[in-house]
Amino acid sequence: MTPDISIKKVVYIIFLGRETNREGELHAFIDGLNDDEKAHLVAIAWVGRGAFDAEDYDEAVATAYAEATTPTADYLLGMPHLSENLEQGLEELDIDVTEAEEDFFDR
Repeated sequence: MTPDISIKKVVYIIFLGRETNREGELHAFIDGLNDDEKAHLVAIAWVGRGAFDAEDYDEAVATAYAEATTPTADYLLGMPHLSENLEQGLEELDIDVTEAEEDFFDR
């Protein structure tokens, strides 16, 4: 299954997550995502941290919807190594981020 969130948005979240003074901006950006994007973002992070295998991505998304009891931004910002988990999740899902990174960094 292909994530129902723009890879450019995920790359942006990874970038903001690495910037120590951007937590407020990151929180607001995640809050602005729709429910589908939030569930897919959480699922990517879970795959990256090893809670789900890439082949169980659909199950991870369904679990993210079912267990969304706290605001997604609060949950993700409380996750140690968020940026690394997202990067690893994209890699595990075999998603090439080269174009998204080039678009983001060539601004």
